[in-house]
Amino acid sequence: MSAADRYGKNKGTFTRINQMIRAPEIRCLLPDGAQAGIMSLRDALKLSEERGLDLVEISPNAEPPVCRIMDYGKFKYEEGQRKKQAKKSQSKSVIKEVKFHANVDENDYQIKLRNIRGFLADGDKVKLTLQFRGRENAHREIGDEVMKRVCQDLADVAVVEQAPRLLGRAINGLLGPK
Repeated sequence: MSAADRYGKNKGTFTRINQMIRAPEIRCLLPDGAQAGIMSLRDALKLSEERGLDLVEISPNAEPPVCRIMDYGKFKYEEGQRKKQAKKSQSKSVIKEVKFHANVDENDYQIKLRNIRGFLADGDKVKLTLQFRGRENAHREIGDEVMKRVCQDLADVAVVEQAPRLLGRAINGLLGPK
């Protein structure tokens, strides 16, 4: 572990420990959280050395600054483990895309609907895209009807997060799980 890591320089916050603390008097906290009171820096360092621990400045802006006697290496390790666990437990929202055409057949429509239900059951969001090709551009109302039908058929399991709207030659919408 480099000195920069040990003193917290690389993490955006600068934590002063042991000899790096500059205040002449500090408020000292013991490892169990109890207050040892306001004392000189020399006495607090002596107290921490007797216990074989570090003196860590917690609140440098307080008057007098607050320091705690703790095992700094163990504290940093446990903090890293907590961050790692929090990152693991986060669930990323995945967006699945399902494409339609204005002249979609009924069987094809039902299969796409079943797939969308599966995506929503897994907690994913679904982007609906209806692409117009060639002469279909002249009959955009058919595409609007298809998208409205999809939203109505999935109303029991989905929330419309972005209403279907026309962008260029496609109608796009976004559904989220209920």
